[in-house]
Amino acid sequence: MKKIALVTGATSGIGKSTAITLACCGFNLIITGRRKERLDELKSQLEIKYKSEALALCFDIRNRNEVCKAIENIPQHWKNIDVLVNNAGLAVGLNHIQDGLFDDWERMIDTNISGLLYITRCIAPLMIERQQGHIINICSVAGKDVYENGNVYCATKYAVDALSRAMRIDMLKYGIKVTNVCPGAVETEFSIVRFKNDTDRAKATYAGMTPLTGDDVANVIKFVINLPPHVCINDITVTPTSQASALIINRN
Repeated sequence: MKKIALVTGATSGIGKSTAITLACCGFNLIITGRRKERLDELKSQLEIKYKSEALALCFDIRNRNEVCKAIENIPQHWKNIDVLVNNAGLAVGLNHIQDGLFDDWERMIDTNISGLLYITRCIAPLMIERQQGHIINICSVAGKDVYENGNVYCATKYAVDALSRAMRIDMLKYGIKVTNVCPGAVETEFSIVRFKNDTDRAKATYAGMTPLTGDDVANVIKFVINLPPHVCINDITVTPTSQASALIINRN
């Protein structure tokens, strides 16, 4: 029987790459996101090209009722979830704290922290019941280093880092692994969202360097989940070769 992985934020970037990579590893996939057309397209791709079963759940991870209802209503045979990849997350705006927009702050907090908590609260009991599972939280180098104008985004990723360490302790006696994955600069839709569709500004984020791709991060996740049962990577940071930290980048 194939293992099952649930990937949030699977409509683009790291999430989409992770879903495809895990399908190639023989997983069946539960994919979630807000953009139904993209979800349906990925579901077809996973089933036709990669020969994996796929269940698409369209909901806003910021909405607790939607999250809980979606998980409660999945068919019983989909509830044996082996891997949860908490990927859904974003940065919006790049302002000094005194100029920050409340809507931007709430969007980041509700997605990066509350959404991660909602889906984990629904899935963790299913893993505990089976005494097995692996939770992968996609954090960021922004959860290790703060930087100018990063204030609230960094705070949300510091929270993910802390939650990952706390989850690892809480899940320990149930044999459930928890891994915190902290990517550096990854060229996805991340900067387009942060700069609110200003594509020129988004492109400048990666100028003079070769950033990571979603596939690069997905391969790290693949490595982590394929380790022997007695081995758990608690925390891993992956950056482009030209990036040493959130702040320090060698641009040519």
